[in-house]
Amino acid sequence: MQSSAQRGFAYRLVIRWIVCSLGLWIAAGLLSGSVSYGSHFSVVVVAGLLLAIINSILKPLLVLASLPAILVTLGLFMLVINGLTVFLASKLYGPLQISSFGAAILTGVIIGLVNYLVTAILEERNM
Repeated sequence: MQSSAQRGFAYRLVIRWIVCSLGLWIAAGLLSGSVSYGSHFSVVVVAGLLLAIINSILKPLLVLASLPAILVTLGLFMLVINGLTVFLASKLYGPLQISSFGAAILTGVIIGLVNYLVTAILEERNM
């Protein structure tokens, strides 16, 4: 089997899209007062795609630009970057409502945990 590093950009984008959509859906359930999508699952799917695109294109640039802050905080500044990408996705796509930057950071943490679990499951299947 091919590892995820050998697969193409489209495959990685689709996996990222699924992970972001699933993470947004879970975050909306856990943070029901702070994250909402109007009870339309299509909003979660579209917002997940937008977030996957932002994470593929903009996030590496943000990480590079904020590398000194990431190093000084021993990586904790990545929480802010993840929150920023989620908050940006909510501002660009109106039906996804995130009440505050703190809720965006928590949503980013939840998406990160979902990403970790999905990656662990996919890597286990490929071994």
